[in-house]
Amino acid sequence: MSSPAIPTRVVLLTGPSGSGKSHLAARTGLPVLRLDDFYKEGDDPSLPLVAGSTDIDWDSADSWDADAALAAIAELCRTGRTLVPVYDLASSSRVDREILHIERSPLFVAEGIFAADIVARCQELGLLADALCLRGRPTTTFRRRLVRDVREGRKSVPFLLRRGWRLMRAERRIVARQTALGAHPCGKQEALGRLAAAAAGRCRRGTPVPK
Repeated sequence: MSSPAIPTRVVLLTGPSGSGKSHLAARTGLPVLRLDDFYKEGDDPSLPLVAGSTDIDWDSADSWDADAALAAIAELCRTGRTLVPVYDLASSSRVDREILHIERSPLFVAEGIFAADIVARCQELGLLADALCLRGRPTTTFRRRLVRDVREGRKSVPFLLRRGWRLMRAERRIVARQTALGAHPCGKQEALGRLAAAAAGRCRRGTPVPK
């Protein structure tokens, strides 16, 4: 008699921009869904603005398509593959689409700054293995984020400096919000430990998600 199929689950990995989510996800060796690819395009009239500014607020969850991201996660859990957009941050546009195939992996990581916003919905659908929020020193995050964004030409340098200063001042509030949404705050070593436990099937969601 054959064993029942092991259900595929997701670990949601969030944290402030520049906290090291992508690097950590790559270290796990697990398939990775990049949630930043679900940003809205730059000409979308629903994009929010930074208060008192003409800058688009790319750090607001309203700049992101949560429904499309959740649908992709659900399809990966159900079928092991899904069609995802390829997003170019410099031009704020979706430039392509590609198939993400996770083979028969029982676990994958979905990482991005808005991952905490879908913790409750993933848990309600029975898709969630764990939810983690990377945290560190705001000054370290500021430096790492600025170097990365300038190197990759994500936006103009003045925009990146304005955004970086704003995010550094708000970082503790960002972590507190993501924690309140159900993501466990931790450093990289603890996150790796919890990811390893989830991959081994030992992780159980013990913290109830706020209603």
